[in-house]
Amino acid sequence: MEYLSNINSLTSYLPELMIVVTILAVFIMESISSYRPLTYITTIVGLIFAGLLLMISSSSTNLLFEGMIINDSLAIFFKWLILLSTLSIVLISRDDESVLDEVKGEYYAMLLIITLGMFAMVSAKNLLMIYLAIEMVSIPSYIIAGISKNDRESNEASLKYVIYGSFASGIMLFGLSFLYGIAGSLDINVVASKLASFDSSLTVYMIIIFILVGFGYKISMVPFHYWTPDVYQGAPITVTAFLSVAPKAAGFAILIRFFYTLFIDNIEMLQWPQLIAVMAALTMTVGNVLALNQTNIKRLLAYSSISHVGFMLVAFSIVSIDSVVSIMFYMFFYIFMNLSAFYMAIYMSNKYGANEIDQWNGIGLKTPLLSFFMVLSLASLAGLPPTSGFVAKVYVLRNLFADSNFLWLGVVAIINTVISLYYYFKIVRAMYFMKNDELVVQNCNPILFWSIIIFSLQNIIFYFYWPNLIESLNMILINTGIF
Repeated sequence: MEYLSNINSLTSYLPELMIVVTILAVFIMESISSYRPLTYITTIVGLIFAGLLLMISSSSTNLLFEGMIINDSLAIFFKWLILLSTLSIVLISRDDESVLDEVKGEYYAMLLIITLGMFAMVSAKNLLMIYLAIEMVSIPSYIIAGISKNDRESNEASLKYVIYGSFASGIMLFGLSFLYGIAGSLDINVVASKLASFDSSLTVYMIIIFILVGFGYKISMVPFHYWTPDVYQGAPITVTAFLSVAPKAAGFAILIRFFYTLFIDNIEMLQWPQLIAVMAALTMTVGNVLALNQTNIKRLLAYSSISHVGFMLVAFSIVSIDSVVSIMFYMFFYIFMNLSAFYMAIYMSNKYGANEIDQWNGIGLKTPLLSFFMVLSLASLAGLPPTSGFVAKVYVLRNLFADSNFLWLGVVAIINTVISLYYYFKIVRAMYFMKNDELVVQNCNPILFWSIIIFSLQNIIFYFYWPNLIESLNMILINTGIF
């Protein structure tokens, strides 16, 4: 493994540099009133160019910037997920009414800064870079959660996000400082070699718990999930959609890289997968049970996202390459099915002011095409066949039962899947079985319309490519050198 200098690293860092240039361009345009209308198209073009540069960038196990980050195939995969999520959110944000036009420029810039931070998260190979990347994601997230400054709920969401986030970051930083104290180095590979011969399991357990506070907060893992429903409900709905997918992808990427690098050699002594298994069971159960009585659509989808994090943690409790593949497989489809549901919620919120489930009454008969795709997305989120959500859950459970260490966790997962059917189909019931004769059909913005359809279609057309996707994910992990 070679450490590249700062200059030699730049050629592998072109997508991030493109995002930096776009951020500067957006801020400059926002400061000049005559150029403000161009911030939207500038953001779109910048993200597209970043994607093109990411497409031509080659994966490597060499460490960039003298050991700070790595641009391996695992990082590139998660960068694609993050870039796709951000681009789709920006596309539908232009005509969204939840963010005022006067702050749209700052809003786009904050999304770009968060994207840059998430790119750093998925590539981090240094303890300092891990902390800086998480803060680069967190601080702009606090801002966009409260970007509707005249909205009391948005301000409350931002304040709660700041308080929880600061607390979680402080505890995580304390855990990282213990690792530095043990190894005398910030390099993850050096820390891993020192931990392999470290004989105090109690200290390492404490480190794991402290670090899980920071990572668990980013992915909404129980018991670090308390901010999620309040922030999701109070933040502008496009911000909620963004927070429900992209930071979770980055969070799982850093979780995989961190644990599989640092704690894999002393797994027999530490038995940390047992802790993850308990957390997975709690996360699934709390997310699903608390979702049952929700009437606000954003709060319901917030608890839904918590339950899906629990399902991905089920796979993380089994240490194997197949389990990591199943997490990546699940995350890939989760982005499509979750964003498509949120995009339908954005349409309902903007056009009908429908933020409560009861306000969705009768929409299935008024807008049959979009409603059909919403049902398809909900069926996939619930894990019903023949959708992508079903196959993703089956793949997770297959690895769990094949390992046979946590069979009880599989039973908990199946029970939670049944529970989730109830609250997902509360929405379906309102859409198709409750009448609302006063409902007047409103046209959907073309970009939002096609976003709902294209993202929802992935729940069915995945049958044509998912075997190739599994094969590609296996190759990605083999090429990382983690296994």
